Amino acid sequence: MELELYEILERFENIKSKNERVKFLQDNSIPALKDVVRGCYDSTLEFMLPAGKPPYTPNRPESVPSSLRRLHRQFGDFVRGRRTQGVPQFKIERKFVQLLESIHAEDAEIVVKMINKEQPAKYLTEGLAREAFPGLIKGSGFDE
Repeated sequence: MELELYEILERFENIKSKNERVKFLQDNSIPALKDVVRGCYDSTLEFMLPAGKPPYTPNRPESVPSSLRRLHRQFGDFVRGRRTQGVPQFKIERKFVQLLESIHAEDAEIVVKMINKEQPAKYLTEGLAREAFPGLIKGSGFDE
């Protein structure tokens, strides 16, 4: 059974040593995890969404119609660039709310942290992310 992103991050938070955390991230480096990490820490990615928590109705765990493992591909629809050029702001925001409402509530919280450029999980700092995924994070205020 494939773990959802929030389940991977729950397990990550229970790991004690830094080296084990790095190895765990590398062993569980699904595209959705990498996209969230990059979204959180790459300063070259600018989300076309207002800061804060958008108004949405979290999904009930027993009735989740989709998975962030699949829907992470939509993140590009919320980043300033070619895919959002000319798209009305209300459509971008509506699509974002639809994404949040179609995934597990805990994954939705992680996505909200991502668009607010917040740490997605305890211990998952930018430095640790850079160590686990070299070259993933392009721009940042991180002191290398």
